[in-house]
Amino acid sequence: MLDVANDLLAALLGAIPDAEASVKRSLNGWSAKEIIGHLIDSACNNQQKFVRAMAGSGSDFPRYEQEHWVDSQRYNEEGWHDLIALWRAYNIHLAHVIGNVESRLLSNSIDIPGLGPQTLEFLMRDYVVHLKHHLRQILPDLS
Repeated sequence: MLDVANDLLAALLGAIPDAEASVKRSLNGWSAKEIIGHLIDSACNNQQKFVRAMAGSGSDFPRYEQEHWVDSQRYNEEGWHDLIALWRAYNIHLAHVIGNVESRLLSNSIDIPGLGPQTLEFLMRDYVVHLKHHLRQILPDLS
């Protein structure tokens, strides 16, 4: 389900020069560093959603304020290869979690502000869709 943290993808991202990765794509857009930073934040938030949903508590999850997370962590000032390594390692772990979840837990849900109850299966599938969407912003030829 999650085959986006492979060596080839890391190499494609790593081929982008650090200075180029810091350039904002538009006036209100994020740079490649900020996109990868956002994906690190997404991995962090989604790991918690996955584990909480597996627990079957159905509890509320705090709203993710993506602009605040990206701005406050100043991803453009961090090393590009360090960001890629952290993003890749986090996604290798999430691939492990997704690949080993017990099927009986996939119907467990958690409440997400603005979205309501979401099943673990939906959250895991949506995570991959979201990840690929943002990777295509950096690497438009990604299939």
